[in-house]
Amino acid sequence: MQGKVWKFGDNVDTDLIIAARYLNTSEPSELAKHVMEDADPEFVNKMKAGDIIVAGENFGCGSSREHAPIALKWAGISAIIAPTFARIFYRNAFNMGLPIFELQEAFEIEEGDTVRIDMDAGEVINVSQAKTYKFAPIPEFMQELVDAGGLIAFAKKEIAQKAK
Repeated sequence: MQGKVWKFGDNVDTDLIIAARYLNTSEPSELAKHVMEDADPEFVNKMKAGDIIVAGENFGCGSSREHAPIALKWAGISAIIAPTFARIFYRNAFNMGLPIFELQEAFEIEEGDTVRIDMDAGEVINVSQAKTYKFAPIPEFMQELVDAGGLIAFAKKEIAQKAK
């Protein structure tokens, strides 16, 4: 994964990721049109598929709605980097196939930087600043969820393999 960084602060809650006024649908493409809208009304027009969000502490706090990681993934965000994530968001993100990385040095990464994430090596490489950071390895099962595209896709794959 490699992309341009969009930076957000501490305690970005699920209402900021996708406002409650848009929760009358579960259609991913519709949710994606409004991702981060209350934090930056032009965000979806400025970002490009493959871009990466870097945030402060406790990203994804608030409600347990799965709409938040769905909206981010369908908008084209390839990953999120933050020092900490709300626990329910952490699990929901992997269940939706959205990779997230806990990195204490996230505050050193600037908006507009280009970063590359090597999941196998456990590294975030800030190409713009020529710095490399190590993150805690993601458990193998969680990596399998991301590789499969989320929990539902993973389960379908497992069922198909067992049917053979």
